[in-house]
Amino acid sequence: MKKAGRAAVYRCAECGFEVAKWVGRCPECQAWGTVEERGVLAPQRLIAGIPGTDARPIAQVDVESSRANPTGVGELDRVLGGGLVPGAVVLLAGEPGVGKSTLLLEVAHQWALNVGRCLYVTGEESAGQVRLRADRTGNLHDEIYLAAESDIAALLGQVDLVKPSMLIVDSVQTMSSLSVDGVPGGVSQVRAVTSGLIAVAKERNLPIVLVGHVTKDGSVAGPRVLEHLVDVVLQFEGDRHSSLRLLRGIKNRYGAADEVGCFELRDDGIVGVPDPSGLFLNRREQDVSGSAVTVVVEGKRPLLGEVQALVTPTSLPSPRRAVSGLDASRVAMVMAVLEKRGRVPMGNKDVFTATVGGMRLTEPAVDLALALAIASAAADQSLPHDLVVVGEVSLSGELRRVTGVGRRLAEAARLGYTRALVPPDAGKLPADTRALVAHDLGEALRLLKLK
Repeated sequence: MKKAGRAAVYRCAECGFEVAKWVGRCPECQAWGTVEERGVLAPQRLIAGIPGTDARPIAQVDVESSRANPTGVGELDRVLGGGLVPGAVVLLAGEPGVGKSTLLLEVAHQWALNVGRCLYVTGEESAGQVRLRADRTGNLHDEIYLAAESDIAALLGQVDLVKPSMLIVDSVQTMSSLSVDGVPGGVSQVRAVTSGLIAVAKERNLPIVLVGHVTKDGSVAGPRVLEHLVDVVLQFEGDRHSSLRLLRGIKNRYGAADEVGCFELRDDGIVGVPDPSGLFLNRREQDVSGSAVTVVVEGKRPLLGEVQALVTPTSLPSPRRAVSGLDASRVAMVMAVLEKRGRVPMGNKDVFTATVGGMRLTEPAVDLALALAIASAAADQSLPHDLVVVGEVSLSGELRRVTGVGRRLAEAARLGYTRALVPPDAGKLPADTRALVAHDLGEALRLLKLK
């Protein structure tokens, strides 16, 4: 029997969420049967203590110690908001084999060249394996120190010995603490290891980069509290069949959280791509039907992308619908609108749609380009080579404007696209761009003589 005035603590073994009473399903991660009793919480009394530092007017607070230091990798600095802030803890998550370790070796090399000593601690590979990768990518430097450790106490001992100006831990799920129960990668271990590293980062003004695993659905593995504890969360994405890699900012206490950096993974390492639009376009000498160029916005960066479609007659009772790089449900909706509102028959035809360069296009601004690419393939008639298409298609066939049309078309004009098919009220357009305005999908097809 519990004593009066004391309450039991129940914690989810999956995500670490705490509730005051037992429940069968965790309110945070929706997992069944994971909430367990963790002991008794005594009531707290608030007692005034001695402040650690004196409060002062905000204008008198020193900011020089919080200035970001550029890492030397331009695309990473763009996402971080200028570089690594002293004492910041950055979590870099991504699928296995996407290039996280290769990127961090490049960061360590540039940091050693421009700032100071870097300590790289690996818990997944041996020191020899990391050295071989550094040889292959040309990232050897005397100020890069390498250690293979999986115990947090030994890791902190390495920090005391080396005294680095930046610490990289690959990965946080492989680290463990002997003072905490549980297996490495478990909720309690990840929380304890991360909390200890954050305390070291804040105490010594030491920037720390943690590598994190991801689950099957692409989210960061481990307890959700891990993302709340760190200062910056970055997602490293890419198709293993493509050399393109995107670094997305998910959370950033020191800058914008919607920036995107582009990298190209090569045999000899990884390099930033400051102007990636050319990777997503397939410029040809002659026009080909079934291709439309659009502009999407990744973070704050406009990128040109190409949508391709192939429409062929079929004798099968159920025509095939294949999608690559696009949202399958969105493609099905656009095809239904195209058939109903645009009067383009699709009943007895196979339809294949894809993007170029491994780019994934899920933004509603791609709807009009997708519809016109399919209509172009069905009519076997190419679109003008200098035309870019931007707009959302509603179920009624009406074209709706999207955000940042002027910024999108400015990027298209920079790459030589002089005509743009846009919805009404698109806003101010670049002076050297000729606008073709369509109110609905049928009017857009007529303007391009596809019906």
